[in-house]
Parts: sequence; structure tokens; C-alpha cells
Amino acid sequence: MAKSMSLLWGAGSCPCWRLMITLEEKKLQGYKHKLLSFEKFEHKSQEVLEINPRGQVPAFKHGDNIVNQSVGACLYLENQFKSQGNKLIPDSPAEQAVMYQRMMEGLVLTEKLDLVTYYEWLVPEGERHDSAMKRNKESLSTEVKLWEGYLQNVAAGSYLAGPFSLADVVGFPNIAYAFRFGLSVDRYPKLAKYYSLLKDRPSIKTSWPPHWLESQQGFEVLKDL
Repeated sequence: MAKSMSLLWGAGSCPCWRLMITLEEKKLQGYKHKLLSFEKFEHKSQEVLEINPRGQVPAFKHGDNIVNQSVGACLYLENQFKSQGNKLIPDSPAEQAVMYQRMMEGLVLTEKLDLVTYYEWLVPEGERHDSAMKRNKESLSTEVKLWEGYLQNVAAGSYLAGPFSLADVVGFPNIAYAFRFGLSVDRYPKLAKYYSLLKDRPSIKTSWPPHWLESQQGFEVLKDL
């Protein structure tokens, strides 16, 4: 069944990573995939546009079915392969409520991280303003503190919404990304504990961004957050 799936992806992209984690969790190894270069603008190639007209990755197909929005693709895979691999949506309504809430909030965190870490890349030089960057950092700081609070009781086997779930599939790449860009371990110990508890989970370790493995050196954009 995985042989009928194809994925065009970019390394270090949180949306791509969360979809790859889901594929691993659902034991769907063996799908066709191709790593694209953002630097070469390969995500704007005709190959991608034929699947995703927005020219974005992930670009995902299962047979004739196309699901390009990463959270939508994760939900699709969980619903199509409920009995395979690990269950990623809990049975308890209370845990489901938290899971769906954290999933959607995870998208907000991704957006706010991107606004800060990719500011110079996303905004043309003549349109950059220190005041805008300051506002973006303040907004991100508020968001990160919120997530630090969510993890007051994090422990092995109990994460964002109880056992590992789609909340963690969406949330973990954001946290790893934040630490890669210099987020302080000392200032955010609960986030650091969460990162430490999950970084060696097989689905996460297998799908780890390859260029992060090649170079442990990160960035310092978030060191003062």
C-alpha cells in the first residue's frame, strides 16, 4: 500500500516532517519520495505544481488522492490506516479535545516561528523594519511561554494529549526547530524535557532532517527569546 504513495518534500520543513513522522508511525515505509532543494527553488518546479498548485511542500499523493496540507494528510493517513501501526487519535473525548486543540495551535506556533527565523528571507530588504521584528519576537515569546505551560506534567508516555498522538506529530517539529534556532534550554526547561523525551523516538529519529545530522551547528536567532 505504501508503494502507491509519493511525497515531494524539503528538509527542515515542519509540515514535511510531521507528515513523514505520521508515515513512520503508521508503518507505511517504502513510499516513493524525493528531497527537493529550497535554495534551488525546486519546490516551485512543474513536478510540484502538478500536485500542489501553490508550489509548496509537502506534495503528497496516495494513488489518485492528493492531500497537500500537512495536518490534513496526517489525519487522512490515520483514518485510512486506523488498524495499522500506532494509534494517533486517542479514544477518550477529553484527550481528543486536547489533541485537536494542540494540533491547531501547533500551526500557529509554526507560523510565528517562521516569521522570526525567516524574516530576512521572507521580507525584501527594503521592507524590513526593526519594529516589525521586535513585534514578531514578542508575539513568538508569548506563544512559546504558553507551550512551556502546556508541558508542566510531561513525562515518558504522557505528552501533549496523553500518549503520543497527532498533537505531538505537529508539535514536536516546532520545538526541535526552535531549539535548532537557538531557543534557550535553561529558560524553557519543560520544552527541553519534552524535546529530550521524544527526539529518539524511532519515527522522529528516522525522519530527522538530513542536513541537521550533517551539521549540529544551529543558529542563534532565538537565543534571547
